[in-house]
Amino acid sequence: MSRQRRPLAPHEALECARLKAIYLKRKAEASARGQAITQESVGEACGWASAQSTVNQYMSGKLALNIDALLKFSQVLSFSPAEVSPRLAAELEEMTRIANGLTDQGPAALKAVEPNAELIGCMSPWDDSTPLGPDEVAIPLYKEVELAGGTGATEVVEVPGRLLRFARSTLREAGVDEKNAACATLRGRSMERLIMDGATIGIDRGATHIEDGEIYAFDHDGMLRVKFLYRLPGGGLRIRSENDEEYPDEFLTPEQAQQIRVLGWVFWWSTVRRKRGLRLAK
Repeated sequence: MSRQRRPLAPHEALECARLKAIYLKRKAEASARGQAITQESVGEACGWASAQSTVNQYMSGKLALNIDALLKFSQVLSFSPAEVSPRLAAELEEMTRIANGLTDQGPAALKAVEPNAELIGCMSPWDDSTPLGPDEVAIPLYKEVELAGGTGATEVVEVPGRLLRFARSTLREAGVDEKNAACATLRGRSMERLIMDGATIGIDRGATHIEDGEIYAFDHDGMLRVKFLYRLPGGGLRIRSENDEEYPDEFLTPEQAQQIRVLGWVFWWSTVRRKRGLRLAK
């Protein structure tokens, strides 16, 4: 025999209604940006197996909110827990005070839990045959390739036919002209933990003048490198890695610096993380 759910108290029903109102507001904001938020996508972001059903039950007032659900919704939909349930927010604050060993005689104010991310829409898979969207542009890929002849020498070239889709809105936000945008793949750990091994980077080929302390992609005598660059008096260069414990600074004389061809300023990077234990098909 299935157990019948208790009816929600008036204050619990009001909390569910507030949650639904915030969801509808975020949904409208996403739609105005040409993106989509659904109950299914929210539930998946919250980590629930029955994603759409669970979200619907909370928003329709069939399930009363608890602290765990409220925190998940607040992080995914970007709101403060007190906006939906001052009652649960107060309980959460008290739990935080107890966990930190604080009493009423302790610090007077504790920071409320705040969201640090916003759900902006769902991913749409695509391949080379998928037409570009109205806000998309295809940008070329740079790669280090070995020269013919078997000498081991390399050069940095634009790979014919290899393109990366990019949002025009992202380029505008970074101040990058789409005709100057290109991409490359970073190899090695020298820029970790800022840019991870295997990351795809975006390059502004219109910004080749070195501004001290900025990250640039450059062709170093045939090697494709991504580093912080600094100009030195007399025309020399300092090359710095983020992981400077394993990769010490390099100092180039003016003559050695002539071997550097700056491809452009690095304005964006992205890394795909693999699940632990995942074996990739060869």
